[in-house]
Formats: sequence, C-alpha cells, structure tokens
Amino acid sequence: MFSWLEKNPFFLAVAIFLVIAFAGVIEILPDFAKQSRPLVGTKPYTVLELAGRHVYIKDSCNSCHSQLIRPFKSETDRYGKYSLSGEYAYDRPFLWGSKRTGPDLLRVGNYRTTDWHEHHMWEPSSVVPGTIMPSYKHMFTNEAKIETAYAEALTVKNVFKTPYDQEGMPKLGTWEQANKAALEEAKLIVADMKDEKVKQAVANGKIPEIVAIIAYMNSLK
Repeated sequence: MFSWLEKNPFFLAVAIFLVIAFAGVIEILPDFAKQSRPLVGTKPYTVLELAGRHVYIKDSCNSCHSQLIRPFKSETDRYGKYSLSGEYAYDRPFLWGSKRTGPDLLRVGNYRTTDWHEHHMWEPSSVVPGTIMPSYKHMFTNEAKIETAYAEALTVKNVFKTPYDQEGMPKLGTWEQANKAALEEAKLIVADMKDEKVKQAVANGKIPEIVAIIAYMNSLK
C-alpha cells in the first residue's frame, strides 16, 4: 500500500494531511479544553462585583480599556503577567477589548487602591495629569442595580453551573442574603473612601455605583 501511495503524489499528500490533522486534533483539543477551565483560585464575581461590572459595561469603560495582556515583554513589563484563558471562565461576556485609549485593566487590582479609584472617577486629571478620560461624578449618586446582578448570578449558577455557594466560592443564597452580603462588602470599601455622602448612602442601605465599580476593579488581579 505504501508503495502505491508513493507512486500517487495526490493521494500521498491527502494521506499525510489526514495523519497530521488527526494527530493535531488528538494533541491540541484536550489541552485547549484544559486551558479553558477555571484556573486554581479563580472565583465567580460576588454580587457587588457583578453589579460593578454592569456599571463598567454601561458606561462603556471597555471601549477605551482592554482586559487582555498579550505575551510580549513590552506588555508584561507594564501590565503584569499575560492573560490565560482560564482566567475568563466566569466572564459573560468577555471584556477583552480591541482598543487601548487607556491602559489595560486586567490586573488593575494589584496596583490601584480604593482611594485612588475614588479620586480618579471623580476627577481623572487629579491623579493622571493630561488624561482625556472624562469624570464619572454621576456614579457617586446613581444607585447600583444589586438586584439585577443577583438575577444574573442566579441565572449563571443554574444554567452554566457557575459554582456559587460551593466551598471556597462566593455565597449567593437568597436575595435577602445576597443583598446583606453586598452591603457588608460595600461597607469595607467605603471605609477606605473619603466621600461622606457615599458613606452615608451605604450606612442607609443603598450602594452607589462608585462603590460597586470599585469592588469590581479591585477584583481584577
């Protein structure tokens, strides 16, 4: 048979292609599936972080900031370790982005603080001279949609089997439990903030968008 293939270049080429393709599928697909699974330590977003992610999308932060660090020295020197597919296992939708008017934010939680974000969102040029980023003062008065975030978390838990309420993962529970947990998380954030109106809002059981988006930004590590 092999001598026959050697005498027929077309069929030899087809046979070589099929062998290489089969070997490639056997080698690549299992590894691809493995890499797309959640990395050890990767957790779903808490309800407050998810509400902040909704604010991030609503105000089009992803239009100017990517969340994808490519494996090049120039990128890892500036932004940190390059992105791994398993890091996005619980992201729906992905916010990789395709434009960088501003810096990549995938690991912003490693080097920016709550206090920095508060000043940056209120008046960007106060911490980044010359920036073209607009201020987001409305976030300090608009209330975050915690109930919508809870509904999404509950949906992905039931439909996509996102591991909420499992050992070591964020607790979801009932709406009342989730709302209470979001408020407790918000109190920890406002403890590091200066805005008294925001602090008072949280003390009164309301969570401004600025608190939610800071919770989300702090989670990006």
